[in-house]
Amino acid sequence: MEAPGDFEALKQRLVEMEPSLPKRLKQTAAFALQNPDEIALGTASGVARRAQVQASTLVRFAQALGFAGFTELQGIFRDRLLNRWPEYPERLKALARAPDPGDPMSLLIGFSESAERSAARLRAEIDAAALAAAVEILAQARMVFLLAQRRAFCVAHYLAYAFAQLGAPALLVDDVGGLGREQLAAASPQDAALAISFAPYSPVTLSLTEHARGRGAKIVAVTDSALSPLAALADRRLEVNESDFAAFRSLSATFSLAATLAVAVAERRGR
Repeated sequence: MEAPGDFEALKQRLVEMEPSLPKRLKQTAAFALQNPDEIALGTASGVARRAQVQASTLVRFAQALGFAGFTELQGIFRDRLLNRWPEYPERLKALARAPDPGDPMSLLIGFSESAERSAARLRAEIDAAALAAAVEILAQARMVFLLAQRRAFCVAHYLAYAFAQLGAPALLVDDVGGLGREQLAAASPQDAALAISFAPYSPVTLSLTEHARGRGAKIVAVTDSALSPLAALADRRLEVNESDFAAFRSLSATFSLAATLAVAVAERRGR
C-alpha cells in the first residue's frame, strides 16, 4: 500500500480504515487526529505514553498506513505543522523561556497562548463548505435541539442563550432527571439537532444524538475528529481541535464557532 502524501490524504485514509483497525490502532488513530502537533514534535516514547499505547504500536500504526516506520509517518505531521505555522519553532522557544509555570502570571500567559493557538487553528482548518451547510441546516430547522454534556455542556447552554436573544427557536436538552429522550419527543424531520462532544465522548450525548436521528432530525456535530462517534451520525460535521496547556484544554475556539453559528443562523433566518 502506498503511503499518503500529505496530512489530508492521511486523514481520509484513516477514516476509511478505522472500522477494520484493531482496538489499539483505533486508539492511536484517534489520538493522532486529535493531537497532530504532538505527533509532529514528540518522541516515539513520549507520544506512546500520551496515547497510552506501546511504542511498538506506533510502528504498527505507521506501517498499517504504508509508512516504513514512525519517523516517516511523523514527517507528514511535521510538514503540516510547518506549512500552517511557520513561526511555530520561535513560539516554542518563547514558551521555553517563560517563568515558573506555577506563577499566576505564567499561567495566564500559558492559557492565553493556548487560546490564541486554538483560534488560529480553527481559522486555518475549518471546512468553509461544511460550515455554510451546517448554518443552512440549522436555519431551515423548525427547532434546533442542543445536545451536550460534561465539558461541552457550557457551550450548548451558551447557544441556548444566544439563539433566544437572536430570536431563533432552540431547546437545550439537558437530560436533567434522565429525561433527555422526553425532551426530544417532539423532534421530527423538520428539526435539527446540534450535538457537541469531545474525547472522551459523552455516552449520553451520543445516545441522545442517535435518538434525534432516529426521529428524523438532521444532525450537525461539533467534535474533534473525523473518527469521533458523532461523525457517523452527522449530516454535517464541524471539527474543532483545542490546544492544551498544563493538561487543561480550553474551549476558546469552540465558543468562537458557537457564536458564529448563532449569529449566522439568525442572519440566514432573517433573510
